Amino acid sequence: MVMGARRVGKSTLCQPIAAGEHPAASVSMDDQAARETAQSDLVGFLAGFDSPVFIEEVQRVPELILAIKQVVDRDQQPGRFLLSGSANILTSRKVQEALTGRIELLRLWPFAQVELEGGGRNFVDALFDASVPRVTNAPIGRAAFAGRVAAGGYPEAHERDARRRDRWFSSYLTTTFERALRAIADLQKGHEMRRLLSVLATRSGNLLRYASVADALEIDQKTVKSYIELLQAIFLVQTIPAWRPSFLARVVHAPKVYITDSGLLAHLLGADEQRLAEDDRVTGLALETFVAMEVMKHAGWSEVDPRVYHFRDSWGGEVDLVLEDRSGRVVAIEVKARASLSRKDTTVLTKLRDSLGEQFISGVIVNAGEQTLPLGDRLWAIPVSGLWA
Repeated sequence: MVMGARRVGKSTLCQPIAAGEHPAASVSMDDQAARETAQSDLVGFLAGFDSPVFIEEVQRVPELILAIKQVVDRDQQPGRFLLSGSANILTSRKVQEALTGRIELLRLWPFAQVELEGGGRNFVDALFDASVPRVTNAPIGRAAFAGRVAAGGYPEAHERDARRRDRWFSSYLTTTFERALRAIADLQKGHEMRRLLSVLATRSGNLLRYASVADALEIDQKTVKSYIELLQAIFLVQTIPAWRPSFLARVVHAPKVYITDSGLLAHLLGADEQRLAEDDRVTGLALETFVAMEVMKHAGWSEVDPRVYHFRDSWGGEVDLVLEDRSGRVVAIEVKARASLSRKDTTVLTKLRDSLGEQFISGVIVNAGEQTLPLGDRLWAIPVSGLWA
């Protein structure tokens, strides 16, 4: 099953596979006739396909998953079903139990910058190899990243100019709430979800405090939590848990929250490329969101396959991203929207390195500088373009 937000390219990826190298019939649950047929007779609907089948937007008929489970249990030949969905059906415990051991899940994100550039190097794997990108003569300052941050990674949005891109995101949110969200929730207050998403945009890259968000919206804290879970289920919001190293007892356990695409974030903030380059109120959070989501994309197809966390202790020390593999090796990433760095900027990374010893592989500060620079033992400054160089 290929899962991801609407319009990230799930059909573009899967349809050629079903039409070529792995022939399969194709049907979409967005089609009303197909959807009604499936809902009226799940078993008969699946029995009508005597070959592998590609089912798009399967979350619109979640009962299909339970019927597919029965078919798979009777005949365990692999590759009979290719599914796609714009909502995470694993939010249902019943569906999650049905899929356990029977399905492989692939998360499809908006384009990573390395994809747009036609490259193949995985940034996360490079950091775990202590082979950081060696960048020289990169553009200096915020102009180095403002345009890319504003454009984001949605294929259709990326191809448009700023004005048309803003209109695209506005329409995108409307249809996403109407289709993907209503497919998994009986939601009557869609306007509250829009308001919540806008509030989360102003806090992207910050700790998620449910009580604070509830106060800002003047709605119940439990409602806020359930709504954020729904926004995660349709891939508009991503939370990153806190890292809890055994050698540091006093750590902050709250997760961080991010809007999953920097172009969508810019739309929600009402910020264009110029404002992203000039307004300190949005530059830092937009760049951190951009870098964090780029790292999440690379982590998803890396050989190391690490888990992604953030770290903050009770004395104010903070690392934006901490990646840990299965053997306990750690990579740390900080994000700064400045071109120049001082010794103070490496304080927490140095503390982390010294505490972890050989488990600490590399620590980097992604910044607006011109070139890759060593900052000490296993520490480097890397220009933003190192993400796709």
